[in-house]
Amino acid sequence: MTPKKTNKRKTSKPAKSTKDRGKTAHAAGTNPKRVAAILAKLDEAYPNATCELKHENAFQLLISTILSAQCTDVRVNQVTATLYKKYTSPEAFAHANPRELELEIRPTGFFRNKTKSVMGASKAILEKFGGQVPRTMEEILTLPGVARKTANVVLGTAFGIASGIVVDTHVQRLANRLDLSRNEDPKKIEQDLMQIIPREKWIQFSHQLIWHGRRVCAARKPKCAECNLEKLCYSKDKTV
Repeated sequence: MTPKKTNKRKTSKPAKSTKDRGKTAHAAGTNPKRVAAILAKLDEAYPNATCELKHENAFQLLISTILSAQCTDVRVNQVTATLYKKYTSPEAFAHANPRELELEIRPTGFFRNKTKSVMGASKAILEKFGGQVPRTMEEILTLPGVARKTANVVLGTAFGIASGIVVDTHVQRLANRLDLSRNEDPKKIEQDLMQIIPREKWIQFSHQLIWHGRRVCAARKPKCAECNLEKLCYSKDKTV
């Protein structure tokens, strides 16, 4: 008798666990020596990098950062040059005429939402924090219109408090291009960067990456030939 043939079913490989899937997104460029080399090059290129929003105090920086959403720092500085002469305190913004304020900040875009945020944040500062911009992440995040990016800008630049890393469009783009993070969500990128950048460098690193993104590593046509990080970078969209 000939033995019966048995149909062997191909067994599919078990699906990767959530934990395993997370590992595949881990950036390969986070070797401590490579990160240290990137930081050294940024120090070399931008030793004096700082926030480019013009301000005289923490409150003005807060308002300018709220206005900077989807807007350039240059445009914000143009608007605030006259804005801060008219509105000189949290009280002035809190009790402003909404229609007038909308017209004055209109060039920054999204002026209706920004007016609500500026006035709401000003009122909260008066009512909850005695007229002073709060100095903790937990407290500053309670202000209307303030998310982690704005909070990190104010805490880091105004108070020298390293509570996190500013992740704007430039930092997001460069973190991906330099393979320091493979995430797209700013919150996840910030967490990735906080794990590999020494805490004492968080504030300066943010400024330096923003400066580099504006001056050299542009979104569409990065000036790779002028970049002192070129030899450390293996991005697919390099121009050299």
